Amino acid sequence: MIDEKLLVAQLKNPSTQEAAFRSLMSHYKERLYWHIRKIALNHDDTDDILQNTFIKIFKNINSFNEDSKLFTWIYRIATNEAITFINKRAKNTHVDISELQYKMAEQLQEDNLYSGNEIQIILQKAIATLPQKQQLVFNMKYFDEMKYNEMSEILETSVGALKASYFHAVKKIEDFIKKH
Repeated sequence: MIDEKLLVAQLKNPSTQEAAFRSLMSHYKERLYWHIRKIALNHDDTDDILQNTFIKIFKNINSFNEDSKLFTWIYRIATNEAITFINKRAKNTHVDISELQYKMAEQLQEDNLYSGNEIQIILQKAIATLPQKQQLVFNMKYFDEMKYNEMSEILETSVGALKASYFHAVKKIEDFIKKH
């Protein structure tokens, strides 16, 4: 377990910032990678988004006001970076965001770094059909086993709204899987 308050103090101190940032990256890199990967689906895109996330954290650490946990703040940045990336990709390719995400899920089978089986591909396709907010909520609850109050801080949404989003996401995924 990492002492977030100490780490934040070290990140804000120019003489300890570099070592503290390496520690932060070491501690959060894998978890953030998999969170972003569930949104971006592609390894190379995920690496780019993760790098942008850490750059943004480094540049903005002095504006972190410590009203929330460091973990929550970092996760929010990673989530926003991933969503921004996907939205830009959809805009640049002139396709609807849901169409882009479905195509990305279909391409998982050709991804050498994806080790999922047929059922996992179908699940990813089902998730890709959900609205973006439901995708996030489903991934954070189902895969990351995150508590609703943590998701509420990260996504800046009420717990009740998150529970409703998760419920609707699960129903839509079940319906998709039954059809396929």
